[in-house]
Amino acid sequence: MTTLGAYASLFFAGLIAATFFPAQSEAVLAALYVTGDYNTLALLVVATVGNVLGSVINWLLGRFIDHFRHRRWFPFSARSIDRASDWYQRWGVWSLLLAWTPFLGDPLTLVAGILRTNIWVFLALVTAGKAGRYAFLLAVL
Repeated sequence: MTTLGAYASLFFAGLIAATFFPAQSEAVLAALYVTGDYNTLALLVVATVGNVLGSVINWLLGRFIDHFRHRRWFPFSARSIDRASDWYQRWGVWSLLLAWTPFLGDPLTLVAGILRTNIWVFLALVTAGKAGRYAFLLAVL
């Protein structure tokens, strides 16, 4: 695999993992890291940017298509949106630091869009949480 191909794979794994599609960006990150062929900071940045962009997609979905949320094809269940809304209502924008968590993170970023969270606040908190998760993984490896 070329260097560009490896970074592109990591970027898209991160992007897809942050949407409602299942993907394991951590596995791709770990696999690339353990080869020793790639710059650690570049891996961290590429994974984070891809994952944050996926969360921005969720924010945009929430911002602009909330009125479709009861349709059968809508990607998030009512239960997951309700649970994320409860977290968001209880902890406010700070709950976006948990946007990296499985099962809660994706609906949480959707709810942030529904509730019209400022995009700059959203980006700062989501980026901090997701970068922290990837940095922790790289430190453990």
